[in-house]
Amino acid sequence: MIYPTTSLSLCNCVIPLAAAWLVSNPLCAQPAADPSGGGAYGPMALPRLSQVEPATSPLPIGAADIAPDRPTTKLGGFLDGLPAYTYSSPSHWSRAVGRVQLTAQGEFADQVKWKLGARVDVDPVYYSSNFYLDPVKRNQRLDFFYRENYLDFSAGDWDFRVGAQQIVWGEVVGLFFADVVSAKDEREFLLPTFDIIRIPQAAARAEYTAGDSHLELVWIPVPAFDKIGKPGADFYPAPLPSPTPAQAAALFQNPVTPARRLSNSNYGVRANTLAAGWDLAAFYYRSFSTTPTFYRLPSDIGDQPFTFEPHYDRIWQAGGTLSKDFSDFVLRAETVYAHGQGYSVTDPSAPQGVVTRSTLDYILSVEFALPGDTRLNVQGFQRVFFGGGGDDIAIKSDGFGASIFISTKLTNTLEPQLLWIQSFKNAGGLIRPRLNWLAAKNTTIGFGVDIFTGPSDGFFGRFNNRDRVYAEVRYDF
Repeated sequence: MIYPTTSLSLCNCVIPLAAAWLVSNPLCAQPAADPSGGGAYGPMALPRLSQVEPATSPLPIGAADIAPDRPTTKLGGFLDGLPAYTYSSPSHWSRAVGRVQLTAQGEFADQVKWKLGARVDVDPVYYSSNFYLDPVKRNQRLDFFYRENYLDFSAGDWDFRVGAQQIVWGEVVGLFFADVVSAKDEREFLLPTFDIIRIPQAAARAEYTAGDSHLELVWIPVPAFDKIGKPGADFYPAPLPSPTPAQAAALFQNPVTPARRLSNSNYGVRANTLAAGWDLAAFYYRSFSTTPTFYRLPSDIGDQPFTFEPHYDRIWQAGGTLSKDFSDFVLRAETVYAHGQGYSVTDPSAPQGVVTRSTLDYILSVEFALPGDTRLNVQGFQRVFFGGGGDDIAIKSDGFGASIFISTKLTNTLEPQLLWIQSFKNAGGLIRPRLNWLAAKNTTIGFGVDIFTGPSDGFFGRFNNRDRVYAEVRYDF
């Protein structure tokens, strides 16, 4: 349900209310990061500019990022520009972001390595546009991000990494299921690429390797949380009218993060092994959810009896992954059980407008390499709610769904691709055609469309008036 563009009533607040920011939703499709750093698939999805890589874990800590024959210090990064125009009514320029990321990595000794990285984003739309509220413009016009900044060292069969780092436990292509550790910048929903959307966690990580088996221990004393932006932004979790009246935005408070103390640490363990060609893994992760739940609180705002305050629930998650290369295709699967997560509901009698539900998410992925440099990936997934089902959840996300991604080469420099993610129940869908032009070495120019479909209380459908066209230029160095 979308807020009316005039005034807000209690009924209209309770339902889209915290239009329930769906937590850890497997529909959160994402383009996986290209290890070479080349290209960027722009907005949301599973694919990348030049290719879609599986969202697998990075090399073990002990597997040096720097080859022995390379210089002691290596510099790199990228320049990226992406203008976007939202053509759904009301039409408006919604993005003109320019990004610069710099990365340096090196080694102090054979067993001691380091990495430093930072990024700056500037968007003129949020300096000049009159479409957005001032808090939104201040939040999105200029950003400085720390990226991976860590120290690696080894001792016997143990490898250690301390500092801001990406911790990726997923195996499927492009979708967040077992990737439970990463925080995300979701101010553009889930449209940017992995290397842009992921927020590193400041963690201490230890890894033990014995033959084909691997044990990973993670401790995050001060967790990072998703950036959801300000009320009135195009992809704020609660589906507000566009443009957003100030009185509607005032009903949503800033997120409340947990106190910084040791008892609020995140921690987890993951083990994997190879058996008859199968890569099998299992994990347990105790944490605060990276995405907030909107709780209903008493209000002193005019005739509105409630406001909504985002909080981060204390949860635990357990799951597993598997993958195997069958030569003709690659099979991957993930499953995650989550306990303790709160969800905003449409029932006005629910305490603070929230219920706690356990969920089971699973996905099966099959990928084919076809003739003519064509790649086809097909995935089926489902979310199951326990203890009441998902019909009363404010933003619908349960039921079966599927995704298909196909890319090919028309010439050596032209790569069309299509991503389609669709729920077969109430969540809606996302369709993303794109054409990539490999204009020069390390330079990719892309043109695409992002189309949201489905009911206004669906995970994708709540943004069904945010359809946009965009272009992107990225240079990696």
